[in-house]
Parts: sequence; structure tokens; C-alpha cells
Amino acid sequence: MNGSVSRGSAAEAGAGFNWPLLALAVGAFGIGTTEFTPMGLLPVIAQGVDVSIPSAGLLVSAYAVGVMVGAPFMTLAFSRFGKRTALMLLMGIFTIGNLLSALAPDYYTLLASRLVTSLNHGAFFGLGAIVAASVVPQEKQASAVATMFMGLTIANIGGVPAATWVGQQVGWRAAFAGTAGLGLLAIVSLWLALPRGEAGTLPDVRRELGVLVRPAVLLAMATTVMGAGAMFTLYTYVAPVLADLAGASRTFVTLALVLIGVGFTIGNGLGGRLADWSLDGATKIFLAALAAIMLGLPLVLTSHAGAAAGLLVWGAATFAIVPPVQMRVMQAAAEAPGLASSINVGAFNLGNALGAAVGGAVIRLDLGYAAVPVAGGLLAAAGLALVLAGGREERRLASCDA
Repeated sequence: MNGSVSRGSAAEAGAGFNWPLLALAVGAFGIGTTEFTPMGLLPVIAQGVDVSIPSAGLLVSAYAVGVMVGAPFMTLAFSRFGKRTALMLLMGIFTIGNLLSALAPDYYTLLASRLVTSLNHGAFFGLGAIVAASVVPQEKQASAVATMFMGLTIANIGGVPAATWVGQQVGWRAAFAGTAGLGLLAIVSLWLALPRGEAGTLPDVRRELGVLVRPAVLLAMATTVMGAGAMFTLYTYVAPVLADLAGASRTFVTLALVLIGVGFTIGNGLGGRLADWSLDGATKIFLAALAAIMLGLPLVLTSHAGAAAGLLVWGAATFAIVPPVQMRVMQAAAEAPGLASSINVGAFNLGNALGAAVGGAVIRLDLGYAAVPVAGGLLAAAGLALVLAGGREERRLASCDA
């Protein structure tokens, strides 16, 4: 896969405000909004399409599965286009999927529409990371990629709470329709800001897939799955959990989503800094912290003050995991630059689906909403066990080689 858009544009972008990075962040903001909005609207959507809350939670699972399956295929399919064209087409899929969701007449049509929407996700971030790195000088590439992903965390501060409020006050269909408008804005931004660049080329699929099935890569991806699964066990059902444990109103749920988004943004920065110190160390610290926090959440979610503080800290812990686990996958699959980024997004969304399914199972088994964060804490502990097991295996292999 051709990794550059236009090297000549790097100096131009660095000379003033970096419009290409802003355009990519706008796309990430829209994707983050559509991915996370259903969590705050789950009871409203469930009532609107006449299904149970656990069934409505499958809308989150469907989106996550679509990202996981679609990421490598869409990346390969759109690699033949220039990067600007590919990213605009991907946001076109995003826009169409959200419009279909707004118009869906029943639950199964809405489920299919969410699948359509999800197909752009992994490829957008995979190709977008390459573009972000190409429009800045080499020494600023890491921060450029982080800037694009910042749109995802900021969506949880502004986009998701706003869409949740619209969905609660006007209707969930209006929330999806408004999110489709973000897709149009992203398309225009990408068209205006990104350089035209060169036509793409297909990667060596067999070689890259061979890299991605190495044990070290699979273990790193499994850790990503467990970390994301822990997050989405609670995040998928945060609205009914707050309503049941804290007697939260719709207004408080919206406020809680803002606090979670603030936590995500804080955690993203903290995770990046500690990952620079030690990938394994940061991963162990944050997975252990997340497990402990989630096991203790049932004790603090019983009051508004406790819920606000607990969810802020929980949000920071969940997203602090993202930079180190992402870097672990990218480092383990360094010889497969074309697919590694999108595959990692797919692994994260497999965790999303797992978490939504685990949380739904807890509710269906009548274990109580207090058991939902506990189940997520157990997934975080499982992720920590994978990291520890991988470390022991690396030390064993090193001693054998010596």
C-alpha cells in the first residue's frame, strides 16, 4: 500500500494550520459519535423498535462485528484509489448508513443499517493514519496520528452527549439523521483539505497476513479484545445501569456521558505518555487499574456524586489502555503496515461486541445491573493475565536462545 499522499504537502501543512489533520479529525469525530451514541439511547431505541434492552444492545455488537469483518476487506478494496478519494468514499458509506438507520422501519432493518454504517470504520482509521503521517514532517508523525484519533475522544465529550440529548428530546431517528450530517461535513472537509495525491497500490496480501497470524501478534490482539470488552460491558448499558442503581434521569445520563468523554480524553493522553516509557508496563498498570475500578463501581454508582466521580475515573482508565495495546499490535506486526492498523481497529471492535454480549448476558440472567461492571472487571483481569502469560513465554524463549 502506498503510504504517502504527497510528501511535498508535508512542509506546506507544517507551515501553518494543518487543515488535513483537522479534516481527518472531523471524520473521526463523526465515527465516534455514531459508534457511541446508541449507548446513551439504548432504552429509547429499545422502546422505539419494541425490543428488550439486551436485544437493543445487539445493535452495538452488530456495529462492532461489522468493523471487525469490514476493516481488512474495505482497506484492501479502497487501497486502489487515491487516499483522498478513498476516505471520501468511506465517509459516504458512513452517511448512507446513518440515513438508513434514521429511516429504519423496524429492529432488523436498523440492525442491518448499523452493519452498513460500520463498514467504513476500520478502513477510515487505517488509511487515515497513513495520510496523517504523510502531511507532517517525519518527526511529528506520531503526534499527527494522535491528533486524528483525538476526534474520536472529543466525540464523547460533545457529539455523543449532543446526539443523546437530541434522541431523548426529539427521537432517536433525529439523532441518526443529525449524525449523517456530520458525514457530509467530513466529506466536504476531506475534499477541501486533503491533497489529491497518487493512486493507491494493493499490498502483498499473503505476506502481510502471514505476519498478522504470528503468536505475538495474536496475543497482542487478544489483549486488545479483552481491554475493549471490559470497557463495552459497562458502556453499552450505562444508561440502564445508571437508571437502576442511581435512579438517574435522562439529563444525568447525558451529563455522565460528557464526564466519560472527558475521562477518555484524559486517559488517551496519559496512556500515550506511559506507553512511551514502557508498553508492557503501561498495559499491565492500566489493565490492573481498570479491573479494580470496575469491581468497585457497584459501590459508588448508587449515588449521583459517586456515579459522576466513578465514571470519570473509569473513562480515564478505559481509554488509557488504547495507546499501549495499539502500539503492542503495531510493533508486533511491524512488517505489515498496510493491514496492521485496520486489523487492530477490528480487534478493538471485536472486544466491543464481546463486551456488549457479556453485559447483555448478565442482564438476561437476572444477575442485576450491579453485576454488569463486575463482569467487565473480570474481562480486564483476563487481559492482564494474557499480558503476564505472554511475558513469561518471552522470557522462556529468551532463556532457551541463550
